[in-house]
Amino acid sequence: MFQINKLRADHVIDYAAEEMKKYLRMMMPECGDVEIRQDAHAKDGFWLGFLEDFGLPNEAEDPVLDDIIHIDTTAEGGILAGSNSRSVLFAVYRFFRENGCRWLYPGVDGDYVPMEDIHGVQYHKAADHRFRGFCNEGSESQSCMLEAAEYYAKLEMNVYMLEWFVPNGYYNRYYTHINNPHRIPEPVSDRQVLQWKRQCEAEISKRGLMFHDIGHGWVSRPFGLPCNNSVDNNFQDLVLTEEQRSVLAMRNGSREIFNNAPIYTNVCMSQPKVRAAIAKEVADYAETHHNIDYLHVWLSDGANNHCECPECVKMRPSDWYMVIMNEIDRELTARNLDTRIVFICYTDTMFAPEQITIDNPKRFSLLYAPIARSYTDSVKTLEGIPEADPYVRNKWTYPKNSMESFAHLQAWRKTWKGPVFSYEYHFWRHQFLDPGGMALARRLYEDVRSLRTMDLDGYVEDGSQRSGFPNAFPVYIYAETLMNRECDFEAVAEDYFCHIYGDNWKAAKCLLQQITDAFDFAYMEGQAYEDASRSKYYAPSRIPQLSRIYELAAMERSLAKAHLNMPYRPQTVSWRLLLRHAEYIEKWAQLMIEKAQGNDYKAAELAKAFCGDFGQYELEMERYYDHSLACRVLEQITSDLKGIILE
Repeated sequence: MFQINKLRADHVIDYAAEEMKKYLRMMMPECGDVEIRQDAHAKDGFWLGFLEDFGLPNEAEDPVLDDIIHIDTTAEGGILAGSNSRSVLFAVYRFFRENGCRWLYPGVDGDYVPMEDIHGVQYHKAADHRFRGFCNEGSESQSCMLEAAEYYAKLEMNVYMLEWFVPNGYYNRYYTHINNPHRIPEPVSDRQVLQWKRQCEAEISKRGLMFHDIGHGWVSRPFGLPCNNSVDNNFQDLVLTEEQRSVLAMRNGSREIFNNAPIYTNVCMSQPKVRAAIAKEVADYAETHHNIDYLHVWLSDGANNHCECPECVKMRPSDWYMVIMNEIDRELTARNLDTRIVFICYTDTMFAPEQITIDNPKRFSLLYAPIARSYTDSVKTLEGIPEADPYVRNKWTYPKNSMESFAHLQAWRKTWKGPVFSYEYHFWRHQFLDPGGMALARRLYEDVRSLRTMDLDGYVEDGSQRSGFPNAFPVYIYAETLMNRECDFEAVAEDYFCHIYGDNWKAAKCLLQQITDAFDFAYMEGQAYEDASRSKYYAPSRIPQLSRIYELAAMERSLAKAHLNMPYRPQTVSWRLLLRHAEYIEKWAQLMIEKAQGNDYKAAELAKAFCGDFGQYELEMERYYDHSLACRVLEQITSDLKGIILE
C-alpha cells in the first residue's frame, strides 16, 4: 500500500495529496488504498512539502511568486517538493507526466492515464517565467470555468485572472446562446454570476494559483455607473445625474457617455474629487478581498475618448493615470494594505507618461497589452525598433505591427523600471483565424521565447476558456514553453499528437498543417489582400488555394470516421472533434472563397447560415469550442458590408 505524507499543514498540499492518491489508484487499479497522513517525521512513502522542509535550497527570487518543482522518488516513495504550495501540486502533476500521464484537454475526457506501474522520477525545474496563465473572455459556462482552473494547474500555469467585478457579459453570451437557434436562451442574473465568480475564486485558491482580479470598471463604479461587460453594453437610455455628468471626460465641448456604454467612457482625471473617489473605491475593494494576489486597475475599455478640458490637456492620459496610481498607493498605505496593483499600457495609456512617475514602485507592476499587434510575427530582436508614435489626443491610430507596438513599451521603460508582464490575445479572436491551429501554436511558441528579448516576466492570455478545437495543442505548447522556454516545438508536438490521436497521429498532424497552410494565417488576419479598397479579404488569386480545403475536409472526415472508437477516451474525443472540424472548415472555406472574389453579401449570408447551422454541435463540444466567439469573428470578417447582423 502506498503512503503519502504531508510535511506541513497547508490546504493546497492537502489537495495535492488527494490528487496524487487519485492518479495512483487510476494508474494501478489493484494497488489498494493509498493512505494520506500529515507526518513531518515519516520514514516511508511519498513526502510532500516545501523545498526547505527537506533541507533543499530555494533559489526562487520570490518564493511566493516564483515556482520551482523538485522530484526525487523511487517507485515506492520519495520527495515531491516545491518553492511554494502550488509548486508542490505542480510536482505531483509532473510526477505523473513523467510516468506517462498527459493532460490533453480540460475536463475528465482530457486525462490520458495509462494503466501501468509507476517508476521513480528525478526532476528539478524552476519556471522560466513568473506569470503563466489565462484571463476569462468569450462566452463562458460555469462548468467550463471550473474545469479550466483544474486544467491550468495540471499544465503548471500559475495565474488565473477573472476580469470585471461581475463578468455578466461573458456568461450571458453563453447562457443566452447568442448565434445558436438550436438552444433555448437561459439568461443568468448578476447575482448568479457573482456567486459563480466567488466559486471560481475558491477553486483558484484550492490550487494555490495567483488570483488576478478586475481590470476595467474603476472609472464607472465609484460614480454609480454600470461597470460590468453586459452582452451588448448599450446604455443609450441611461439617465445621468448632474453629479455623474460632471465627472465624465469632456469631448467636443460636452460630457457624455461614450459609445452608449459607461465601460467605454473615461473620466475627467484632473478633478481631485474624481481621483479621490477612484482611490477610495480601490482601497475599499482591496480591504474586503484579501484573496487577491494582483488587483488590476485599468481605465475605460474605449479608445480616443479622453478629457479635453483645459486642465486635463496639460498632461497625457498616462500622466494623470500615474497621479491616480500614486493616490491609490497612499490610500492603501494609510490602511496598512500591501495589495499589489497592476496598471496597464493599453489604448490611450499605450503612450507613455512624460511628467509623472510612480512614487512606490514596489507595489506596482505594468501590464503590456498590445491588442493591435500583428499575430504573424514576433519581436525577436531589439534592432530596428522605431520611435513610438507621438500622442495626439483623441486622434491617434493603433500601431501597424508588433515592433511599433513594442516601441511604446520601450518608451514606458524610460521611466518605469519595475516588473512588466504581457496581456495577450492569441486565444481571443485570433485563434479562429487559424482553423488548423498549427500557425497559432507556432506563433505562441515563438512569442513566449521572445519574452526574454522583450524583458517581460510572462503572459496572461485574454481568451476563451474553450480553446480546444480542433485540439488544445496551442494551449499546451503555450504552457509548456512558459515553463521551459528551451523546449523543442517539434518534440512537444509529437508527444501531444501521439497521445491525443494514437498510432495514426502523424496523419492527423499533417492534415491539420495542410489546413493551416490552405487558409493561410496572414490572409485570415487580413494582411494579404489584393485590393484594400474592396476588402481586407479581397484576393481572387487565393481561390484555388482556399478551394483545396474541400479536398482536405473530405480526407479529414474519412480519417476521423476510421478512428471514432479508440483505446483511450481522449483519443476518442479527439477524432470525433476532427469529424466536426471537417464540416467546420468546409463552411469557413465556402464563405472565405466568396469573400476573396468580392462577393461580400454572399459571404455575409454564409456566415449567418454557419452560425445557425453549426450551433447544433455546441453542446457536445462546449468545453472545446466557443461558438459565440467564432460567430463574432465572422461578424468582424464580414463587417465591411453594413446591414448584415449575424446575431
